[in-house]
Amino acid sequence: MHKLLSKIDSAETLRSFSLGQLNELGDEIRDVLCNLLSDRTAHFASNLGVVELCLALHSVFDFRRDRLIWDTGHQIYPHKLVTGRYHEFKSMRVKGGLMGYPNPNESEYDLFMTGHAGSSVSTMLGLRSGDDLNGEPDRYAVAVIGDGAFPSGIVYEALNNAGGMKKKLLIVLNDNRMSICPRVGGMADYLDRLRTNPFYTGLKSEIAKALNRVPLLGDPTERLLAQLKEGIKAGLHGGMLFEDLGIRYIGPIDGHNIGVMRKYLEMVKTQEGPVLLHVVTEKGHGFQPAADDPVFFHTPPAFENDNGKAVHKKKGGSKVFTDFASQAIRTQMRRSAQVTVMTAAMCQGNKLETIRDEFPDRFFDTGICESHAVAFAAGQAKAGLRPIVDIYSTFLQRSYDQIFQEVALQDLPVVLMMDRAGLTGPDGPTHHGVFDIGYMRLFPNMVVMAPGDAFDMTAMVDFAIQHPHPCSLRYPKATASVLPGERAPVELGKAEVLQWGAAGTILACGSLVAESLAAAEMLREEGLDVGVVNARFAKPLDREIVQRAIDQGGFVITVEEGALMGGFGSAVLELANQEGLATHNIRRLGIPDQFVEHADRGELLVDLGLDAAGIARTCRELSSAPTTANPPQEVGH
Repeated sequence: MHKLLSKIDSAETLRSFSLGQLNELGDEIRDVLCNLLSDRTAHFASNLGVVELCLALHSVFDFRRDRLIWDTGHQIYPHKLVTGRYHEFKSMRVKGGLMGYPNPNESEYDLFMTGHAGSSVSTMLGLRSGDDLNGEPDRYAVAVIGDGAFPSGIVYEALNNAGGMKKKLLIVLNDNRMSICPRVGGMADYLDRLRTNPFYTGLKSEIAKALNRVPLLGDPTERLLAQLKEGIKAGLHGGMLFEDLGIRYIGPIDGHNIGVMRKYLEMVKTQEGPVLLHVVTEKGHGFQPAADDPVFFHTPPAFENDNGKAVHKKKGGSKVFTDFASQAIRTQMRRSAQVTVMTAAMCQGNKLETIRDEFPDRFFDTGICESHAVAFAAGQAKAGLRPIVDIYSTFLQRSYDQIFQEVALQDLPVVLMMDRAGLTGPDGPTHHGVFDIGYMRLFPNMVVMAPGDAFDMTAMVDFAIQHPHPCSLRYPKATASVLPGERAPVELGKAEVLQWGAAGTILACGSLVAESLAAAEMLREEGLDVGVVNARFAKPLDREIVQRAIDQGGFVITVEEGALMGGFGSAVLELANQEGLATHNIRRLGIPDQFVEHADRGELLVDLGLDAAGIARTCRELSSAPTTANPPQEVGH
């Protein structure tokens, strides 16, 4: 039991804490974070880095009334611990427990469920505007955004708007020189230049005077103030990019010194208009292994803290789809100098480090700028290259307009590889990649594929690189099995029949082919003969195979680890309608019209009836159902 944390029911308590108590509380928070990692994976280094920042914010503002948004939300753990959720913290990222991101259903302190980067300044400016219109101008508005998220295009749209509106708004730039991997780009270089100047050089004289009026909250700061003023006299120009936009820039300041941060936060409360406070932190601060390797310790496997050393628990070595995707990309890049690959700050997650090292001239990390990445790829394709855009399904949604305008409309051969398609487990609804089939199959010229196993994964990348039109390829965060038997080659719009059955057919698209085969095996032992088809393509569909499955009688079940609305099953129904086929015995299995909460992926598949047992159960229901015409049904519990 932690003596300070265990007594905090509300962050209001922190406002009465001494500086010594706040520092002690920071040590307790880090201990809790290390303990959490002893039995599960979770976001770690980013949370260690914001402990003091979190405590400083909550000890100066009252966020029951004031406004606070954390961007990106995976750094929310210290905030949750000091806002009354310490006693529930062991349930973090498990079914029915606390979410690993902000969740308004958990606490009044969580305003938005922020799982994607970059939107905090926009939403906070909207809150500020709304509070003003509602006659509540005394509510402070604070957005915390990391330097990794800062290059996102929407941030600059918001900064431009904020500078013009001149609303009272505090933007805390948490600068730790990292995204998940080291940050990239011109903004990173600019922030590095600001960091090399240890004292803010663009501070206006009236702010210096205001700082002098703030009572001391920690160590004496006269020396700091003197150096700040000397910087002003020197006429240096740090932070002028923001100043020219109409946003007052202050910093950089030490993000691990609670006393200094409290002083600055009290000072900016008195300022009118938007202020950007540049706070320098260290990702992984307070646990040396994480500070030394913040990339690995972003979401490390479970480990024990042995006197400051991380002792990792042994884990099985099964390869996941991402491993085979990375291998396939590297093979293509070795075959042809025209093949390039780009990602949006997810080099580690997409397992592209070896590709980055082997092909530095053909690997492009655009930072958290998915829209730019896709438009950039379109430009490369127009120049005659064969670009592969490797981005998580949930994040690729941010580039929807560029997929439409710059890729599909131009009919350019860009390969869109969507990692983490389907249920991502403990990351929850912000990260489940369940919508891509629906939005990809809408576009003319677009091919939509989903591998059923490791063989398909490799063959589909090979097919996509040869195909002269846009291709999207979705694959899950899951172990990649190898389906039995001799395999058919991957050809445009051709499904792979694994077995036909007299009672009915399972049309499985993508990641749940193995579960469908397991279900068919269960049923065969019960005397029910069910066929399984590895659909491979959601667009174009294999019309011949789908028509045969419907025409031969018996039931047809479509299975997909994606949203039912507009998904693979919908495509099958559309085809049946076009061909005038009966649809009364077609049942769709997939993600229902709801946001799915966090839990282990296997638990979610069971809950949704998408595991082998659930698929088999639906087959039994349809095999014994009367054959009277009924509208097609969808399953999702």
